[in-house]
Amino acid sequence: MPHTPRRFFDWTLLVPALVLSLLGILTMSTFGQGASLAPRQVLWLLISLGVYLGLSLLDMHFIRRTAVVMTLYAVSIVLLLLLLVAAHPVMGARAWFSLGPVSFQPADLAKLSVIVLLSKYLSRRYVEIGDFRHIIVSAAYTGVLALLILVEPDMGNTIIFFSIWFGMMLVSGISKKHLALLGVLALVAASALWFGGLKPYQRARIVSFVNPAGDIHGAGYNAYQAKIAVGSGELWGKGIGYGTQSKLRFLPEYQTDFIFAAFAEEWGFAGVVLLLALYALLFARLAQIAREAATNFDAFFTIGVLLLFAAHTAIHVGISLGLLPVTGTTIPFMSSGGSHLVLEFAALGIVTSLARHSRGASRAIVANEYLG
Repeated sequence: MPHTPRRFFDWTLLVPALVLSLLGILTMSTFGQGASLAPRQVLWLLISLGVYLGLSLLDMHFIRRTAVVMTLYAVSIVLLLLLLVAAHPVMGARAWFSLGPVSFQPADLAKLSVIVLLSKYLSRRYVEIGDFRHIIVSAAYTGVLALLILVEPDMGNTIIFFSIWFGMMLVSGISKKHLALLGVLALVAASALWFGGLKPYQRARIVSFVNPAGDIHGAGYNAYQAKIAVGSGELWGKGIGYGTQSKLRFLPEYQTDFIFAAFAEEWGFAGVVLLLALYALLFARLAQIAREAATNFDAFFTIGVLLLFAAHTAIHVGISLGLLPVTGTTIPFMSSGGSHLVLEFAALGIVTSLARHSRGASRAIVANEYLG
């Protein structure tokens, strides 16, 4: 009997993401009191929805082909290398290509490429994951991209990359002995990073995290203002558009790196609960899709997307609450910016496509799980 494809898009994925995006646009809006990034973000949201719908209509199983995987990975490396030699520094980091009013952050494409590559690698070797060699190889693939991002310097995205890798290794069934060894290696790497890899301002941010009151006019300023914004929202918030910390610009980068703090100030604890519930719904649906996946690649890719969103959310919220050092990390769907929003909806589109087409093609895909 011929297979009838399921619905073109998944409402349980699309609706939470769309609501989160609209809440972000509402938070960054100045309501006529000065320049706002909200109108531009609306345009990016429309483009991102088009990308989601387009990818969900296609059968995206071709991304598991070795040629596609390695091409995507190689393009990411080339773009990150070009950043270091051709891009102009923005706030001290060479992280964006600027084409007039449009900026593109290659790290966003690199995140997608590492998820695809790890999904391919683990889907072919998941029964052999007990061999420590595969852990080293997968870490090396991830480490190349992470190192190029670290030297931009961009500590936040570097942490995201290793969070994705570590989470996918845990899901693949890594042994406790190897997990302990990885912990030791992580401590060694962190020590080497502290003494030889971090810029002075990055070390100052970590020191200010340990003692935030020590330099509230310097390295600790952003974290201090974010905590004030979150706390001042109290139970019900100050009201939409009435966030003094954000609208009066005491809170830096309130439309990107600290948009959660700006949202919490205006919506209060009740709004934060609503916001986290939307993320929980999105994460739960991704977890369900991964459990029901017809192939290992589909499952690993969906888990990778879940880890990407969860890591960004946890780090961004942790920074705003003063639980983590400031690293300049966006929160999925809410923060201002085009390239990360397109990536996020593209990732959901690919997940939708894989789930939609997998059952009809599952026999052929499973039969070729170990092929190119």
